[in-house]
Amino acid sequence: MNKKIGSTENTKKILENNNFFIKKKFGQNFLIDQNILNNIVDNAEIDNETDVIEIGPGLGSLTEIIASRAKRVLCYEIDSDLIPILNNNLNDFNNINILNQDILKSNVVEDIKKYFPDSKKVYLIANLPYYITTPIILSLLEQTTSIRRYVMMMQLEVADRICSKPDVKDYNALSIAIQYRAKATKVMTISSNVFIPKPGVDSAVIRLDLYNEIEEKANDEEFFFKLIRNSFAQRRKTLVNNLTNAGINKNKVIEVLNELKLDLSIRSEALSVLDFVRLSNLLSK
Repeated sequence: MNKKIGSTENTKKILENNNFFIKKKFGQNFLIDQNILNNIVDNAEIDNETDVIEIGPGLGSLTEIIASRAKRVLCYEIDSDLIPILNNNLNDFNNINILNQDILKSNVVEDIKKYFPDSKKVYLIANLPYYITTPIILSLLEQTTSIRRYVMMMQLEVADRICSKPDVKDYNALSIAIQYRAKATKVMTISSNVFIPKPGVDSAVIRLDLYNEIEEKANDEEFFFKLIRNSFAQRRKTLVNNLTNAGINKNKVIEVLNELKLDLSIRSEALSVLDFVRLSNLLSK
């Protein structure tokens, strides 16, 4: 049943036969390495009881591998020109639903209920459009806890940021926002040479596993996420200066840092996720 849509020869043939022109506005880069496609799905560790969401299936090269192993697959594809191509490429499968929708405008919670009734586990596997990687991840993490695992390909720089730890230059508000809810692991780095067209950057695959219970919860999550954004507003400034510039009373910030036994000259990148949760809980009182 596996047609190996993602092989170099088949990808070129499909694009040619359908007179398909790659659209930069949708960040379209088609992966043409069958081993990497298989490795992405391997790292998701899915089985025939797993329901999978895929964003941006493109020509269906990743989709066919997912569908051959998963219970059901729900794809979100924004480009209407790709829908007939996908339907044709994946016509051997009866466990795939393809929605011609923008994932950022979709009600994923309702879609999970509709397409995956009585689901035992829902994972997400995707080659994300690089220009909207961060909004997609943050939006889904905010919308639902039903998706327990995310295996996603993205720009290497963004992957490094998401998986980064304190005191590393890549560590920032995005690292904390995601690691607050999930364990983040970089699975593999991918050269730009295995795509049509070749992107200007290398890529990486990361895996997020949602925590069953968050170690220490922020009492006011809206305040917490705003706090971490403000804390990294200017990296060269101290945490005290960044938060004061954001309108938080300086004396209050100093008082809380003393209570947490943190140095008053500390910079934001030195704080752990737990430090930020505790800082947020004390400042939001």
